[in-house]
Amino acid sequence: MESVETVTGELFRVETLPNWVFDKGFIGFLEDRSAPFRTIFFSSSGVRCRSQELLVGQVSQELAPGAVSDESLNSREDLTRKQRREHLAAAGHAGSAMTEESRQISSRHETKPGNVRVGDILLEAGLVTCEQIQIALDRQKSGKKVRIGELLINLGFVTEEQLLLALATKFELDFVDLDKISPSDEALASLSEGLITRMQVFPVEICNRKLRVATSNPTDTTIGDSLRFNTSYFVELVVATRSQISAAIDRYYNLSKYSVDSLLEEMGDEGHPLTIEEDIERPDYIEPDSKVISLINKILIDAYKKGASDIHFEPGSGKRPLTVRYPIDGECSVLHSIASTFKTAIISRIKIISGLDISEHRKPQSGKILIRYEQRKLEYRVEITPTVGGNEDAVLRLLAHSKPLPIDEMGLMPYNLDAFRDILTKPYGLILCVGPTGSGKTTTLHSGLGHINTPNRKIWTVEDPVEITQAGLRQVQVNYKIGFTFAEALRSFLRADPDVIMIGEMRDAETARIAIESSLTGHLVFSTLHTNSAPETAVRLIDMGMDPCNFSDAILLIVAQRLARKLCDYCKKPIKPRHKNYDKLIEAFVNEAGRISEHLPSFAEAQLMAPGGCEKCGGSGYRGRIALHELMVASPAIKRAIKASAAAEELKHLAQQEGMWTLKMDGIMKVFKGYTDMEQILKVCI
Repeated sequence: MESVETVTGELFRVETLPNWVFDKGFIGFLEDRSAPFRTIFFSSSGVRCRSQELLVGQVSQELAPGAVSDESLNSREDLTRKQRREHLAAAGHAGSAMTEESRQISSRHETKPGNVRVGDILLEAGLVTCEQIQIALDRQKSGKKVRIGELLINLGFVTEEQLLLALATKFELDFVDLDKISPSDEALASLSEGLITRMQVFPVEICNRKLRVATSNPTDTTIGDSLRFNTSYFVELVVATRSQISAAIDRYYNLSKYSVDSLLEEMGDEGHPLTIEEDIERPDYIEPDSKVISLINKILIDAYKKGASDIHFEPGSGKRPLTVRYPIDGECSVLHSIASTFKTAIISRIKIISGLDISEHRKPQSGKILIRYEQRKLEYRVEITPTVGGNEDAVLRLLAHSKPLPIDEMGLMPYNLDAFRDILTKPYGLILCVGPTGSGKTTTLHSGLGHINTPNRKIWTVEDPVEITQAGLRQVQVNYKIGFTFAEALRSFLRADPDVIMIGEMRDAETARIAIESSLTGHLVFSTLHTNSAPETAVRLIDMGMDPCNFSDAILLIVAQRLARKLCDYCKKPIKPRHKNYDKLIEAFVNEAGRISEHLPSFAEAQLMAPGGCEKCGGSGYRGRIALHELMVASPAIKRAIKASAAAEELKHLAQQEGMWTLKMDGIMKVFKGYTDMEQILKVCI
């Protein structure tokens, strides 16, 4: 039995048989025996939506044979639809409203096939339980409005493939693999790029005036109606995953027509002629053309897709080209070279979209660019700096809003992880994370905050900008244009009953002083500083004018960190000869630590690896980065040394005696574990 909705909105509940399905449509036998007619022929072009009753466990068995036992499956199949809904109601599934909705599914006069709840379909297919549906519904009420299917996927209760296969089965649609389909030029030309991007659909093929279109949202009946209105074809929907549809759109539309490389080819080596200014300090503004606008947009997305942390626009002097460089995994490389005649227009375009003064060319400017791509919010922090020859460099730092990592996934070795967890339990004090720009300091602090983020704690953060958001945190962004600084925000926090305060960066002595005072008055304070090592941080703060006694009383922990390139997990290979390399690493460790540690692996346990090269890592042998950590715990001996204004070397020696692993020691340990190699460690550690 299945429900059929026509394009005119009429609903029929019919029984269908395989031998009564034809090229132009199918025959259905009405369930209502009192109707004036018994049989209906439904033409394919006249059907908006079909949905059939799923057998419990049908999709589960198809995706994972044997996952549901025959006895369990048979016993569940014996339940009638009414009995199943009574069982769900008794279990409290989604309250009375949801239960009433479930009862209405069987009525062709009350429920349209396209309006059946996704949760009911998954329950009917045996893919989720009532409790899992309730968890997702509670999460939907407490947060932003997210579809129930997406929540179930995010919670790990179902995969996207399971969800879509269940929906495809329910609505009598084909489930297709777009990676194995090559659409014809006629199919690609049938829908505009704007339409498919807006609706996130993809044309698969055209056959006998019938256009097959892939969607990842088969429950939305407006998709078929919109496509029929915008084309001259009969539309038949098929189902594919969202990621495959996005990849297919990029492959056949966006990238094939408007990729960075193709745009540069169109622009040519010479480009459009621009007026040469006599006064190089005050060149007139040149309005960017459509190709420049498209080029900038594509570079922003291209950098995000490649995993770049920044985008460097570097105009050459005279007629030399403008180069575009991406730092990826800490390594900066030239990706594009653009004709010099476009350099003024490109920098002007960047200024426009970041809200900067396009007529100012003599002093630096700072701004930001906000865009949305694939339902993600991307923020680029823009810095324009005048350079010799009347040029201006632009550096865009990509700030992709992300979630904090659990502290177990931060790359902390056991000897550091235990110390970090222990410090996070303290009720008050100062925790500092130090290192150069782009070393992951903010990620580390947010991971620490995530570990202690509970409903009984009030946590305030002030950042510039807010890069990572967490539910339960009260997060503030500074605004220097109106005088809202870190110090000003801290003064406000102290009047807002905080338990924990996170300061994005100690940029001046006033901010550092307020942070120290806050930690001495019963607050747990997190912050960052740009220093090279943990011992050096204590010396730097005292040099900034901090009182040694107050600072030594406040400090709990200083974490110094770096990011080193990680060996590609897909192609790394064992080092040969192993014994010689093992001895060199042991020697390097002893030179740094002055001793052998019991944590070092034996020769048999060491997993020394070398870079290989594959498609995943672009042939470099490295993919991603791993953090190196140096944790200086403020023990009584360390506090006494800080009070006495000890030098950095003295503090380092004392901290190592008390068990501190330096950045280099931690890096060597990660070489022994096969995460990276010594060449990468030496690039970030002295």
